[in-house]
Amino acid sequence: QVQLRESGGGSVQSGGSLTISCAVSGWTFDIYSVGWFRQTPGKEREGLATIARDGITIYEDSVKGRCTISHNNAKTMLYLQMNSLKPEDTAMYYCAADKIDWWLLPRYAYWGQGTQVTVTS
Repeated sequence: QVQLRESGGGSVQSGGSLTISCAVSGWTFDIYSVGWFRQTPGKEREGLATIARDGITIYEDSVKGRCTISHNNAKTMLYLQMNSLKPEDTAMYYCAADKIDWWLLPRYAYWGQGTQVTVTS
């Protein structure tokens, strides 16, 4: 059974950096695409970054240059490093996985429970 669990969220000052993590289990990373999303109350879940099955990475324009998606060598952990954080980056952040390349669309089959990131001004 595919399981994802985010961690590393918290409160950070504007301009600061934070790396959030996603522990993955129950699947073979190589045949899945993975992604990071965020959501604020009343808004749709927004795709931020993805690693497709062939290794291609794509970023949403608002985070391009500020965020980096990566994984460890064992492919048991997924990371999102975020720099130059802004108050508008405040949201619940989710990792997701699927055997289909959904890119930045929130249609992945498997989701973690989320980790809250709050950016204070």
